[in-house]
Amino acid sequence: MPLTSLNYFMYGIRNSHKPKTKIRFKLSSIFTFVSSILSKNILPHNYSSPNMAMEEAPQTPLCHIVAMPYPARGHINPMMNLCKLLVFNNKNILVTFVVTEEWLSFISSDPKPDNIIFRSIPNIIPSELIRGRDHPAFMEAIMTKMEEPFDELLDKLDYSPSIIVHDTMLYWVVVVGNKRNIPVASFWTMSASIFSVFLHQHLLEQNGHYPINISENGDERVNYIPGISSTRLADLPLNDNSNRSKRMMQMTLKGFQWIHKAQYLLFTSIYELESQAIDTLKSKLSLPIYTIGLTIPHLNLKNNPKPNINNSYIEWLDSQPIGSVLYIAQGSFFSASSEQINEIANALCESNVRFLWVARGEATRLKQICGHMGLVLEWCDQLRVLSHSSIGGFWSHCGWNSTKESVFVGVPFLTFPINLDQPFNSKMIVEDWKIGLRVKKDVKGDILVKKCEIVKIICEFMDLDSDLTRDIRDRSRNLKKICCQAIENGGSAHKDLNGFISDMLHYSKFTYA
Repeated sequence: MPLTSLNYFMYGIRNSHKPKTKIRFKLSSIFTFVSSILSKNILPHNYSSPNMAMEEAPQTPLCHIVAMPYPARGHINPMMNLCKLLVFNNKNILVTFVVTEEWLSFISSDPKPDNIIFRSIPNIIPSELIRGRDHPAFMEAIMTKMEEPFDELLDKLDYSPSIIVHDTMLYWVVVVGNKRNIPVASFWTMSASIFSVFLHQHLLEQNGHYPINISENGDERVNYIPGISSTRLADLPLNDNSNRSKRMMQMTLKGFQWIHKAQYLLFTSIYELESQAIDTLKSKLSLPIYTIGLTIPHLNLKNNPKPNINNSYIEWLDSQPIGSVLYIAQGSFFSASSEQINEIANALCESNVRFLWVARGEATRLKQICGHMGLVLEWCDQLRVLSHSSIGGFWSHCGWNSTKESVFVGVPFLTFPINLDQPFNSKMIVEDWKIGLRVKKDVKGDILVKKCEIVKIICEFMDLDSDLTRDIRDRSRNLKKICCQAIENGGSAHKDLNGFISDMLHYSKFTYA
């Protein structure tokens, strides 16, 4: 019979203001628990150790994390990067990373530490390849069909979960964790600031600002959302009055009803970037909040700055002058209209600005329009491209992952958001951090930005000698320094990451064979 060394779970231990604390021990396991402390096996290792990825998964993990990401690239990537940071910190952590069978086929060959293992649940949701046809139906399937197979999978794992780290959108994971007496850490993959917007959505309703018609009221500003500076209504994610968007928003907001039932809240950000929002949330929420860093693949750059790979686009970048290339990427899912893409392509041709454009599905066609000053690709290693010295700017849709990567390497933005949290991220880039310019000035969602306007702003933005862009680039470099300091030993993100790991190790539930 296997011996359970510790069956130990504590609610509210960090919340001293709560009158009641519930603790359960299995007394037969205290000796093993004390022995593990005396042997110092639970002390965290430095997460930046380059050799960690080569070590085998622990035979008897002190902490077994089950990771449940939202099944989309923009959510899976930061969750995986978080898990890599956790196992780099401590070799006695084991992560079971749960995805659908389809997503397992997409990512199973990606490099990862041995301490991270994949497990799958059946394909009971619409395929990733067609989810854009009816995104509300895709979200509804995620919210209603994934809970049962995930719950059943937990009974089939080799080790009992010490904790479940889940995407905040998947509120049903909190239900499963609470039912099983397993601690749950809610991982929010967007900005902490946009979290505050969602959490205080009721204030927009009370002030008659949800829903609204942005064509008529988009320029109106609100300054009553806690932790958020003055913001145009057009930049909020709650401004679409269509039935489709209302349905999606209702499902998103449901997750916030369960935040108080989780044991931890994790933000993929840097405290110094969003200090007002984070301080506000810490004052309003009773659960421990950790701002654990940007969860981008920066360890790949640190441990392998010059990989032995044959990428023609890297060779092309090597041959370009410093700061001369505009990198363009509009995200992996939502995209601009074909008419707008054509305007951008024609503008690039006329501007004579060097560029590298990632345009999934349209690279061949766009190559014929854009001219000879750059490259059009189906895919690239984005963080490695952004960190290249020849990149002088990033034309971005302002998804949070792309925003974090560009801030981390100090590259300024031309913002061209499409929907969801992207307009708000653009607002932070342009108004709060002042490290970019908006391509689109008009708040109306269906207005085409013409070629002549794009040529003008591209040429102005890529002029390294102009006073405007010089200030933007100086501020971008300063934010880069802030981010680098935050993840170093003693930095804000480093402290929070290790604080979360210490909590997990201290209160984990683990099994010896």
